[in-house]
Amino acid sequence: MSIEDKITELGLTLPPPPAPAGAYVPAVRSGNLLFLSGTLPSADGKLTHTGMIGSAPEKDIAYGYAAARQCALAALANAKAFLGSLGRVRRVVSVTGFVYAPEGFADAPKVVNGASELFLAVFGENGRHSRAAVAIGGVPLHATAEVQVVLEVE
Repeated sequence: MSIEDKITELGLTLPPPPAPAGAYVPAVRSGNLLFLSGTLPSADGKLTHTGMIGSAPEKDIAYGYAAARQCALAALANAKAFLGSLGRVRRVVSVTGFVYAPEGFADAPKVVNGASELFLAVFGENGRHSRAAVAIGGVPLHATAEVQVVLEVE
């Protein structure tokens, strides 16, 4: 089964690859590593999750988890656009997740699990990766999360 078929089987859809919002490119390959720029939770050119965790009752850890998951899907959309097929991904090497949260927020890892668990569901053992999960006082465009990914590719 292709990776794209696995994504469909999971009931998910890759969004269109998000356009860069500045003076950078969505992906850079160096050797067998593909460095993906940070992605926000977006679909169809619009943010799907905005605002600080805890800023409203519905903006809880589950909301952040869904935001990080959507970030991961947007990152995979950029990878597919660059590679032509996600079948060229050998493994997820590293994930860095940023969570828009108040000072002292200690549950950023629970939020970034939205991305990590998506990669595990899609790639199986090859989705296991190193990771950093950081709570910060601001994410571009007031998005709830941002995820940066490094992939090993063929």
